[in-house]
Amino acid sequence: MGFRKDFVWGGASASYQVEGAVNEDGRGPSIWDMFCKEPGRVLNGSTGDVACDHYHRYAEDVEIMKQLGYRGYRFSIAWPRIIPDGDGKVNEKGLDFYDRLLDTIIKAGITPYATLFHWDYPYALFHKGGWMNPDSPRWFADYASVVAKRLGDRLKHFITLNEPQCFIGLSYANTDHAPGIRFPIWDTLLMAHNVLLGHGRAVQALRSIVKDADIGYAPTGSAHYPVSASPADREAARKAYFDVPEAAFWSVSLWSDPVFLGKYPEELYARYGQYMPKIGADDMKIINEPLDFLGQNIYNGAPVKADGKGGYEFAPRKTGYEFTAAKWPVTPEALYWGPAFLWERYKKPIYITENGLSSADVVSLDGKVHDPGRIDFLQRYLRCLRKAAEDGADIRGYFHWCVTDNFEWAKGYTDRFGMVYCDFETQQRIIKDSGWWYKDVIRANGENL
Repeated sequence: MGFRKDFVWGGASASYQVEGAVNEDGRGPSIWDMFCKEPGRVLNGSTGDVACDHYHRYAEDVEIMKQLGYRGYRFSIAWPRIIPDGDGKVNEKGLDFYDRLLDTIIKAGITPYATLFHWDYPYALFHKGGWMNPDSPRWFADYASVVAKRLGDRLKHFITLNEPQCFIGLSYANTDHAPGIRFPIWDTLLMAHNVLLGHGRAVQALRSIVKDADIGYAPTGSAHYPVSASPADREAARKAYFDVPEAAFWSVSLWSDPVFLGKYPEELYARYGQYMPKIGADDMKIINEPLDFLGQNIYNGAPVKADGKGGYEFAPRKTGYEFTAAKWPVTPEALYWGPAFLWERYKKPIYITENGLSSADVVSLDGKVHDPGRIDFLQRYLRCLRKAAEDGADIRGYFHWCVTDNFEWAKGYTDRFGMVYCDFETQQRIIKDSGWWYKDVIRANGENL
């Protein structure tokens, strides 16, 4: 059986991580521009000011994707490049860039998938309270409308938001990411609700403008897996995956139940009900606007076993377990059980919108980049994803994170996730061994894994 014949094999990127050109052609500042200016926030004082210079080198990057046989490219659109103040006057030069990018992608025979928000929130809107402001859902929907009106004649595949777990949880519940200000739980839950309302209103806007739009959403979360094949351990892993832990913003169900089921999970009310914001009469209907697919970013998970009391507990990892250069555990099982559990619960077609690893990649004496660890990692994970598809999960595509090495947020340029090596001083691109390997996987539609 394997993957479906029209399976979308591709790669992903994000605007602030690759574009650079932060002060060109009318782009306004984002919270990440300001965060990077504050000493001690980003490793080595790095910024995304230049990054991979994708803004100027997009044609070269798309040509590499074409050379590797990509069927899809998932990129994000920079809100402050389109509307510098986040709300109000539109920057036509910003739209011109995405016009050029879109035309180049399509000419290369690659299908574009655009994410409307991948963390570079307009700094001017942050001054107005950001996601705390009751107008924030409308701001996002208005921005989505601008994008749809200009690009919707060619752009048909939209993803509203990328990883709200991170841009709320890592930014406000703790302070690792921009703007790096800790808020109390009642305020972060209010922001979460406004984020979800913004998603729903953006879906409404896209549907009204692009009649044949294919719309999804890309949250993340650790995809926990059972330690054994027993029904008890499987049920324990399912409970763990959709539970609302003390670190609530990493919950899968907090962010996906309202979108796909039209309600917040009971576990959220049980733990944090007293802090929940007021829910408007039509709020859940707006949040639950029908979607065409679920995009899920999955990198790893944790082993889970039944606790003998109808609940679950996390099993210890083996001594000396495998981990990536980012110190993330290597758990291929996550790419089986995550899609399997998501399909069971939400019954929506699934795209893996991010998966990959950071490796200690170097340019060897032969001028090439040999990354056998990435090849081994991906082969293990993709075999599990194929098995999930064979066992009934409706899996439509896979986007490797990422196309090129890039600015990796608070880690600066110390984590290399790409299949294409980027020399950030010269901007030279080198396709790594894993890129050539991926080309063969795409050609064989995963049958050679």
